[in-house]
Amino acid sequence: MLKAERVAFILRRLQELYPETPVPLDHKDPFTLLVAVLLSAQCTDERVNTVTPALFAMADNPLEMAGKEVEQIKQIIRPCGLSPKKSKAIQRLSVIIMDEHAGIVPQDMDALERLPGVGHKTASVVMSQAFGVPAFPVDTHIHRLAQRWGLTNGKNVVQTEKDLKRLFPEEFWNKLHLQIIFYGREYCTARGCDGRVCEICTTCYPGRKGPKKTRKA
Repeated sequence: MLKAERVAFILRRLQELYPETPVPLDHKDPFTLLVAVLLSAQCTDERVNTVTPALFAMADNPLEMAGKEVEQIKQIIRPCGLSPKKSKAIQRLSVIIMDEHAGIVPQDMDALERLPGVGHKTASVVMSQAFGVPAFPVDTHIHRLAQRWGLTNGKNVVQTEKDLKRLFPEEFWNKLHLQIIFYGREYCTARGCDGRVCEICTTCYPGRKGPKKTRKA
């Protein structure tokens, strides 16, 4: 199967499987999404969703969050892991949003990436899911699937993002990154599929003899 054929099949199959793509992280606006995505680093979405109700009951906007002590935030988000670092980032980014952005989460990739604890992937999620700006957030899971499906040879998520943006039309990016995540969780997990088990892997590479190992930097 040629790469163009793989791209067309993957896009069609994911649209069939996941016509609706609700954001897995519970939120109500750009600020609560930003905080939830920050908390999801090295943590499952399910756990984040058990923690954020208490956090947002305490403070669900930059003004209120900026006024909280780091220790107050840390005690609530402790189950998410990395709580000392994440709590400082949440409090500090809230202060910056108040001081530099009039209390509004900036609708700008560079400005988002300058916020404490906000990397390119987090900023991309906020731009795509909160503001509807075309972006293709790539995490380690999407990186693994893109390699299994022959969409990239990149050793890191930066190159994989570039390759996926080049292969898929821009109008599909925001939905597609969630569809790939959903499919990976359901059918093409790290341990459940090695590139020779799930439907997309076997369709794209029916003759693959050995497991597909993920290239990493």
